[in-house]
Amino acid sequence: MARVLIVGAGLTGSLCAALLRKEVTGPLHLAVWDKAGDSGGRMTTASSPHNPQCTADLGAQYITCTPHYAKQHQNFYDELLALGILAPLAASIEGMRVNEGDCNFVAPQGISSIIKHYLKKSGAEVYFRQCVTRINLHNNKWEVSKETGSPEIFDLVVLTMPVPEILQLQGDIVDIISECQRQQLESVSYSSRYALGLFYEAGTKIDVPWGGKYITSNPCVRFISVDNKKRNIESSEIGPSLVIHTTVPFGIKYLEHSAENVQELIFHHLEKILPGLPHPVAIKCQKWRHSQP
Repeated sequence: MARVLIVGAGLTGSLCAALLRKEVTGPLHLAVWDKAGDSGGRMTTASSPHNPQCTADLGAQYITCTPHYAKQHQNFYDELLALGILAPLAASIEGMRVNEGDCNFVAPQGISSIIKHYLKKSGAEVYFRQCVTRINLHNNKWEVSKETGSPEIFDLVVLTMPVPEILQLQGDIVDIISECQRQQLESVSYSSRYALGLFYEAGTKIDVPWGGKYITSNPCVRFISVDNKKRNIESSEIGPSLVIHTTVPFGIKYLEHSAENVQELIFHHLEKILPGLPHPVAIKCQKWRHSQP
């Protein structure tokens, strides 16, 4: 039985796992490892500790499907729409760039539900808090070491994590990556930003006319979403949630600062944009060191 490891439980890793399962006719042992505590990667959805139904998309906010991909990836979109994992974006997003022929979708159960769907479809064994440190080649098999536990052997390894994390790996992989490949990989750069998720009690009113808004006049805040409104799942029993994405210059400037310090700065700027916001019952601050390539 072929043993395959996919490192990274984000969109690339989960979809790769589902497609491998579909294409491989023989027996296949499929494992997915991720260093985080849950699946999603940059399509992660956080929950309020007070009510797991109160959620916020801290990474990707919505899916934009261009005419080119609508045609090329039609089967994927048809399946996700039929299952209710995706739904058309109905809420107003102020300041959103609209190109002719584009369609925008949201994930009503949270953007990470897309990843969970593909992982379930793959039948893979998914392990969290598995941080890969070293990859060696022995007798045409890959020996993969992680921070904790014994090394494991695989026939095939697929790496889907951000490029800088691949370049940090030790072992034979250092020499297997050619000089030309290394130069190309080293030329990949990423933007960095913070996301703040604010969770509120049921019955709290956030009185704005939009589901999301791009901010152009603030050095800290780039995007705000009333997340339940954006996903069209407003309910009297579940409190609203607010997501704030910072600008890239802010993210880079405060990348190594404490979460408490960053949170305070974001709140200071948020008060200028939305004065008098109610007090949240829970807060989640997410640092995206590798946001967008």
